[in-house]
Amino acid sequence: MKFSAITLSSLLILPVLSLAHGPTPQKAKESVTINAPVTTVWDAVKQFDGIADWHPDVKQSTGDGKHESGGLRTITLQNGEKLVEELDFYSDKDHEYAYRLKTENVQALPASSYSTNLQVTPGSDAGNSTVVLKSRFYRGDTGNTPPENLNDEAAVKAMNAFFKNGLDGLKKKLEK
Repeated sequence: MKFSAITLSSLLILPVLSLAHGPTPQKAKESVTINAPVTTVWDAVKQFDGIADWHPDVKQSTGDGKHESGGLRTITLQNGEKLVEELDFYSDKDHEYAYRLKTENVQALPASSYSTNLQVTPGSDAGNSTVVLKSRFYRGDTGNTPPENLNDEAAVKAMNAFFKNGLDGLKKKLEK
């Protein structure tokens, strides 16, 4: 009888436990081909705190000028909200850097944390380059029932839009 009670209790608890899970990591990836050589494109994006020079959603960008792990930048979006990001990896040789959100601000982007990689590679045609932005992130509200504006769908949509707008801005700047 005791065994049956334990078994029955366990069977009743299992469905409840399956509902109590946290958020899963989401991904965003955007790329663009630019009619310019890798060195020209890299020169436009390599200054970590220079994103305001090519990203139309960024009103201002300031930083410590470091091009190494630990380098910081603060970007101010057109809506006035700020994001503080920190470099994790930087390679001038490979035309690549990786960074992450240091200070959460779901009013700026509906993501509670993210890590992002930017890389410039030769394109399929001579003189062209491909720029890839990809990220892994968690939604803005990591609880079990997030509001619509902070759920997985909102985070994916916002990250992809931010990347696409930035890459379109970079292309426009370099191909004029």
